[in-house]
Amino acid sequence: MVKGGFTVIAIATVLCAAVLLVMSGGTILLGKSPATPSAQSTISPFAPGDIVYTSTPVVQDVPPSPPPPPPRSTRKPAAGMPPAVDTVLRRGTLIVISKATQEMYVFKDGALWGTSPVSTGKRGHDTPVGMFPILQKRVFHRSNIYSNAPMPHMQRLTWTGIAIHAGKLPGYPASHGCIRLPAAFAKSLFAITEMGETTVIVTNNRVTSGSQARRLAVAMPMPQPGERGHLIQRPEPQLADLEDRPVNLLPTEPADPTPQLAAAPETRPVPEPTPVRAASAPGQTIQLAAKGSPDEAEAYWSRISARHPELESYEKAIIPATVGAKQYYRLRVTGPGANAACMALKRAGTDCFPVK
Repeated sequence: MVKGGFTVIAIATVLCAAVLLVMSGGTILLGKSPATPSAQSTISPFAPGDIVYTSTPVVQDVPPSPPPPPPRSTRKPAAGMPPAVDTVLRRGTLIVISKATQEMYVFKDGALWGTSPVSTGKRGHDTPVGMFPILQKRVFHRSNIYSNAPMPHMQRLTWTGIAIHAGKLPGYPASHGCIRLPAAFAKSLFAITEMGETTVIVTNNRVTSGSQARRLAVAMPMPQPGERGHLIQRPEPQLADLEDRPVNLLPTEPADPTPQLAAAPETRPVPEPTPVRAASAPGQTIQLAAKGSPDEAEAYWSRISARHPELESYEKAIIPATVGAKQYYRLRVTGPGANAACMALKRAGTDCFPVK
């Protein structure tokens, strides 16, 4: 029993010594190794062939954390200034939108390209008045403000959510500020506009013809650049004040530097040109409308043909006529099956009648 007690005391002594060595960074002798002994220091307490483990801590190199990304900028790009009206009348696209008549007039390189009904902003979401550039174009876009609503053939006017796009036209202002167009017209307009070569004018004036739209556009003051992508709009002119004011409605051409011989003065009065109907196409003739000017008749034709593309296959003619003391311009189309087309137009709510 005494021998067993000494054995326990010896084992406890060895374990205590091992713990003290580990805590002080020393070495631990675990046992003998059958490997070939190596040279040892004369002061080493271990015999050759012993396996020795050290308690020296291992420090792992940790790469530094990457710097945090810079904060994302939420600032919108600058709106930029719209091209001058006289510039886009020479080369480019001019769009005039009347909130009073819910009509759009489009000029391409100075000529009236087409007109269309629109639906602008309802009360509380008024479409802003002024002069705007095209900031962005997307064939298909969804609103990030109003429930992801679709905005086909979107052409952005402001960074605050105002754009031209295809949508429903109930016949009155009904949007949240955008300018809605019929789908076919929105697609055709999208194809002819270019950013940097298009100016859009929105007016409260009652515009009823292309000549009025052009006159108003020429007199419209340019906006001033603002902050955060906004333009500061100046007060628009009143169309009634422009009727008696001489305004150059046509784009001015640069002077030709080549000297020209002076033409002989015209001694006979030059009659005012009137629309002349071309040779009649075979088929039937129907009358769509009678307007007070050729511009109004052309504008009505653009609007009706956009709604009813089948009319584009017919021959169009504008016929001047005097009823009483007033001048009118009748819009007629001729072609095979025109009477049947007229009946379809009547069912759709468009006035029409056959011409015998």
